[in-house]
Amino acid sequence: RPTAYHGSLLQDSVRRYLQLPADQTVLILHAKVAQKSYGNEKRFFCPPPCVYLSGPGWKLKQEQIKARDHGEAGFRVCGYMGLDSMGSSLMETQKLSFEEQPDSKGFSCAKALYISDTDKRKHFRLVLKLFFSNGQEIGTFHSKLIKVISKPSQKKQSLKNTDLCISSGSKVSLFNRLRSQTVSTRYLSVEGGAFIASARQWAAFTLHLADERCPRSEFPLREGYIRYGSVVRLVCTATGVTLPPLIIRKVMKQYALLDVDEPISQLHKCAFQLQGSDRMYLCLSTDKVIQFQASPCPKEANRELLNDGSCWTIISTETVEYTFSESLACVRKPVSPVPLITALQLTGGGDVAMLEVQGEYFHAHLKVWFGDVEAETMYRSPKSLVCVVPDVSAFGSDWRWLRYPITVPLLLIRDDGLIYSSSFTFTYTPEQSCIPGQQVLSDVPQDSDKLLDSIHQEFTRTNFHLFMQT
Repeated sequence: RPTAYHGSLLQDSVRRYLQLPADQTVLILHAKVAQKSYGNEKRFFCPPPCVYLSGPGWKLKQEQIKARDHGEAGFRVCGYMGLDSMGSSLMETQKLSFEEQPDSKGFSCAKALYISDTDKRKHFRLVLKLFFSNGQEIGTFHSKLIKVISKPSQKKQSLKNTDLCISSGSKVSLFNRLRSQTVSTRYLSVEGGAFIASARQWAAFTLHLADERCPRSEFPLREGYIRYGSVVRLVCTATGVTLPPLIIRKVMKQYALLDVDEPISQLHKCAFQLQGSDRMYLCLSTDKVIQFQASPCPKEANRELLNDGSCWTIISTETVEYTFSESLACVRKPVSPVPLITALQLTGGGDVAMLEVQGEYFHAHLKVWFGDVEAETMYRSPKSLVCVVPDVSAFGSDWRWLRYPITVPLLLIRDDGLIYSSSFTFTYTPEQSCIPGQQVLSDVPQDSDKLLDSIHQEFTRTNFHLFMQT
């Protein structure tokens, strides 16, 4: 009975969570490559790794701590960031202080991190440790892998070395550094719906390769690696704000080279010419982004002279997001490791359908939930959980008369009630033949094709097709 009672309480808590999610999200932005320092020189990571704290759960946690500790000081979030081989000494990490932004997100960045030449690794991760100011540990969070390079490649890039090439659809950061001075670094960013050059924050942009044969108004995107001379579009990943079509040019000694078509490499200098314009380039002026008209070179028609503000350095970036909710549990243990779901694999049929949840940071204290229904879960490895798919009748529907797809969110819940939400959902879809003489899906909107495009695998179970999607 105690087990059943606990299960009933937890199910009620999950239902309240689904009605009003109070998530806490930790977002880490960092570059995909890092330049190694040599001797006493410190080449700080550029752009600097950034951390954002978002979600209504942080405010709810603040209220809980205030009620318990009779004060507000215990809520302030602080943290430390370092390289994953540095150990636990705080002297080897950088302290992070979070400031609240106008959109209520907490923000901090680690401007003084670097990797020395004594570290012989080719890849590493960043480690972020977060605490409340009353000493309570929140958890430990890792970045994605970062590749170590000695310096930007000056050779013509080969597509065989894809680690350094930049592909269409990937995320990049752009920064400008006048006269190679670190203090003058400005990052292309977006604020209030406009592009700016910021000394504090940088934005990640999705770099799309365009099909030049189509009209500019259509701007269809295509796959492949970005080459100099390509028409591209930069889209801010956070806001969706987009620049007009641009031609990306190679920069050498402040000249834009018009006849180069080799692949673009990490930390290359480049310029962005507005497509169809008369030598107009994307340029910064202090904190503003403006257009600059380059000067032609009379002796070399394949070159145009730029100013300092038109020369940008390009680098690929990564994003990793950890989401959890402490709102329904009295959690005293750290929330980490926070599991990350990357893929779902559906197998079986008949009376039992099995779902394999693939990802990272799994452990034996996790259960898979389909909405507010707990699934029988088996721990396989830190990268795999396997569960039995609950019957659709568990959601209060008489499956024999199901007319429309039922979609439920996929959650992972720790045995102490800590909830880890995900971007994955599971959809039960009836066969059209289950109600004779009726078009079951006739009321589904026209854009339901988008649902079908996201289906990974399908199998028949009784009178249903079960669809798995993200």
